[in-house]
Amino acid sequence: MEEKLTMFTGIVLSAGKVVSVAAAGNSIRFSVDAPERDFSDVAAGESIAVSGVCLTAEKAPESAKPGVLRLVFFASGETCSRSNLGALKPGDTVNLERALKLSDRLSGHLVQGHVDGQAELLSIQPVGESRELTFRAGADLARYIVEKGSVALDGISLTVNAVRAQEFSVVIIPYTWGLTHLSSRQPGDRFNVELDVIAKYVEKLVWTASKKP
Repeated sequence: MEEKLTMFTGIVLSAGKVVSVAAAGNSIRFSVDAPERDFSDVAAGESIAVSGVCLTAEKAPESAKPGVLRLVFFASGETCSRSNLGALKPGDTVNLERALKLSDRLSGHLVQGHVDGQAELLSIQPVGESRELTFRAGADLARYIVEKGSVALDGISLTVNAVRAQEFSVVIIPYTWGLTHLSSRQPGDRFNVELDVIAKYVEKLVWTASKKP
């Protein structure tokens, strides 16, 4: 979660595979193999959302094998403690999205890459050709999650299908299931959650107004 004015849309470009993870104190440095077609022009210092976390590419990608490039990222201790990146291990898959350009279509919703916390995947149920995923979030997150509102889960822009106390569900269409890392996830896994930033600003404005004499 870098200190940059960077925006994403939650429309995952591709999934990448974690190749190596090295501890650096309470931080980590890790490498990811990703399709060359999507990342061939990445420059050192570019912001990339890795499973919903805005990180900086430490250097220009290097060829790993034909058609595959290797990206290197550093995640601070704060990022590791707040997100699921601290639990990464070689062989894991992560969702990747490049930063939004001013000329791009906003196909998802505005996502900053600033993870608010995590939610646990409770179940995966088939719904026709789609799948319904149900999650449980802490009360501090659940208060902002509303039916038919937006939420980013591991960087994927999704519409909340239903809310029941601290549990909520989303429906994943076949395209998203096949493109992202979702097919490798299981109940019990933890997902990065970025709440709709508008909800947080509205709460802050209402709270501030209520404190005025």
